[in-house]
Amino acid sequence: MTAKSPVIQYDKKKLSRKLLIDLYKGMLLPRMIEEKMLSLLRQGKISKWFAGIGQEAIATGVAKALKADEYILPMHRNLGVFVNRDIPLHRLFMQWQGKKGGFTKGRDRSFHFGTNEHNIVGMISHLGPQLAVGSGIAMGNTLNKDKRVVLAFTGDGGTSEGDFHEALNVASVWNLPVIFLIENNGYGLSTPVNEQYNCETLADRGKGYGMETHQIDGNNILEVYETIKNVAASIRKKPHPVLIECMTFRMRGHEEASGTKYVPKELMEHWAQKDPVNNYETYLIDEGILTEAKVEKFRKANKALIESELKIAYASPEIGENDTEEETVDIYVQHTPEVIAPSTDNVSEKRFIDAISEGLYQSMERHDNLVLMGQDIAEYGGVFKITDGFLKKFGHKRVKNTPLCESAILGIGLGLSIKGYKSMVEMQFADFVTCGFNQIINNLSKSHYRWGQNADVVVRMPTGGGVGAGPFHSQSNEAWFFHSPGLKIVYPSNPYDAKGLLMAAINDPNPVMYFEHKALYRSLVADVPDDPYTIEIGKANLVQEGDDLSIITYGMGVHWAKQVLEEHPHISADVLDLRSLCPLDTEAIFETVKKTGKVLILHEDSQTGGIGGEIAALVGQECFTYLDGPIMRLGALDTPVPFAKALENHYLPVNRFKEKLIELYEF
Repeated sequence: MTAKSPVIQYDKKKLSRKLLIDLYKGMLLPRMIEEKMLSLLRQGKISKWFAGIGQEAIATGVAKALKADEYILPMHRNLGVFVNRDIPLHRLFMQWQGKKGGFTKGRDRSFHFGTNEHNIVGMISHLGPQLAVGSGIAMGNTLNKDKRVVLAFTGDGGTSEGDFHEALNVASVWNLPVIFLIENNGYGLSTPVNEQYNCETLADRGKGYGMETHQIDGNNILEVYETIKNVAASIRKKPHPVLIECMTFRMRGHEEASGTKYVPKELMEHWAQKDPVNNYETYLIDEGILTEAKVEKFRKANKALIESELKIAYASPEIGENDTEEETVDIYVQHTPEVIAPSTDNVSEKRFIDAISEGLYQSMERHDNLVLMGQDIAEYGGVFKITDGFLKKFGHKRVKNTPLCESAILGIGLGLSIKGYKSMVEMQFADFVTCGFNQIINNLSKSHYRWGQNADVVVRMPTGGGVGAGPFHSQSNEAWFFHSPGLKIVYPSNPYDAKGLLMAAINDPNPVMYFEHKALYRSLVADVPDDPYTIEIGKANLVQEGDDLSIITYGMGVHWAKQVLEEHPHISADVLDLRSLCPLDTEAIFETVKKTGKVLILHEDSQTGGIGGEIAALVGQECFTYLDGPIMRLGALDTPVPFAKALENHYLPVNRFKEKLIELYEF
């Protein structure tokens, strides 16, 4: 049923009759799909639904206003984006049914997926991080000199998250061609907007970041379409970010189970009168552009389409036990690394820090799509001077100083990957990665598993204690990421490995956490090839051989082990440098344990929850019958890293390691 007269004031300007009807059809189909999905939800045929009823004008207006090859990053209630990008409906239905034919192969639900074929990057449940991913795609467009726009959605609730502010700040500082669109639908689940923010309008927040802003009627399809179209044209001409706030309302619960009892009746009635589909339908009929007969024809065609596409989805098989075999395979992009040997015999003495710098420099030469991002890495050369001189050689487009926005920069790294770029993000100290933890754990690590998009990002992590830097600049936090499938972790102990592993990490299309110990930067020197070369990720190195016992370690632990063994020459030990923590070289671990029958696992990280516990469990499970003594492991104290030298020396496991070594040897 249509409204008697449109409450919304429309201005069709010079829009063609065909476009006016197309905009109507673009709203009608998602509305009818939603009505069908709500029916299926009640029948238990789908598990959850986030209704966008009442908000169709925004998604449809955006999809129709932008070019088909311009990326959109939608949210829960933007079915109109997917439908108007001509995604086959049966694939959407399979996605919502958790079938393999869906975009995530049953691994994620709802609109938590992307499809590069249709230039859409779906959301994750944390809402805010997608804004930075949109900025990364926009940055890729800028680097490619593509005059394309990116549009990223968020809700009024999402604007309270730090990711929203970081994304706006970076986009403004870098003049990225991106539209941030806020769907202000009145509630964040049950929390009304007056409890979400205290500014007059959310659009005003953009002004604080020096951005162009607009607030529009999100239920007026013509106003949405015209605004997006004009803003996009302006951005294509001169790249800059724009914030648009669309005023609308959520007519159903956050998701169906939550209901709408918390919404005042008069508010629901007010917005029901502003229904975007009914009002626009009435307007077109009043203008003689549509007729009731045509409306009925469109509805019948949509109903037939929905039913036929549902039939295809229902006929597709459910996920079975055999489909689980590829689960672990899809965590990473399948990548056969090219092990690159130096092209000449030229070597020179290099400090640990020089080897890292050279590996990074040569990677920049080899990969013209590699972008470096980090705080103070350009003119200043980084706080440790690893990128000193890079700016002069590679320029501002590839060596970028960043604001203190770790989360946004990591999200931009994923966005760059979508556009075919590699990126290296430097954490000034490994400790600061907490500010970007969500992007690493929920975006970088899961994107390939969820929808086949790799995150070609290396995160450099200056780590470790022993330098009197206290609890916020000394943490060994590699174990935080060890439990996150989809990430690779490398941790070199010497200059040769530092260069080779870094170049391998940059070559790898998967996200790699690259840990580099600060105390080794200028204290360790070795002969390192001058030419580019790589060391295969996932291969340990037996740096010292013996018969009495095995020491399994990495990073600074390698040097502690060798030093203590020199002090006790009567103890003959294998020292296995893991080099890669994920994937682990379990073959090398088991081989050394089976050989000696005794094992001591050593790392700098706090003992409880450290990687040593997992290695100990693996050894106990696979090598039990070969053991001649207890599996021993040793890490730092379970305290924060202290500042005073005496306290830090006590915190680190060096002295306790000597005692454990002798204890195991004499067992």
